[in-house]
Amino acid sequence: MIVDLNTQPVQDVNSVSVSQYIFQNENGSFYPKQDFNPTAIIQQNKLKQAQANNFSLTNAFQIDIDKFINKLDSISARTSSARCARSIRIALQTAGAKFIDHPIAAADWGETLEEIGYKQIQPSFDAPQEGDIYIIDRTRKHRYGHIAGYTGSEWVSDFKQRSYDVYKDSNVTYKYYRLG
Repeated sequence: MIVDLNTQPVQDVNSVSVSQYIFQNENGSFYPKQDFNPTAIIQQNKLKQAQANNFSLTNAFQIDIDKFINKLDSISARTSSARCARSIRIALQTAGAKFIDHPIAAADWGETLEEIGYKQIQPSFDAPQEGDIYIIDRTRKHRYGHIAGYTGSEWVSDFKQRSYDVYKDSNVTYKYYRLG
């Protein structure tokens, strides 16, 4: 039998199963802790990790691009109301995306998109696909940035855009996402 005094399981060399646990308290003496079930804790942690990993995969399969596009198509405004992130969030939720939490500023949406199944790719403005989303990082004039989704025929945020290039600034940086 092997005994590890660093609060590790005591295991039989010939067995894979955990047979006993020994712990060291502050004064240096050792004792078995009866109400502690490390195997159950390990299993719970593995389950939590699997659920967290599976959340984005499940979400990716739940997002209905047609519903996302239909919601964006229902936006009829031709000028911005400074609510692009809200519009994209509502379109994503309408399409089946589930958020644990979401940012307010458009520039902060990258991580949230990745959590629901989007992958960041190189900007593909010459060949966008339905459901693609881009983010413009913050600028001096636009402290919240910008976010828009592609419907298959146009870019839409809180308004129907003439193009993806809404800021007309050569110093703008883009992040581009596609549902993976």
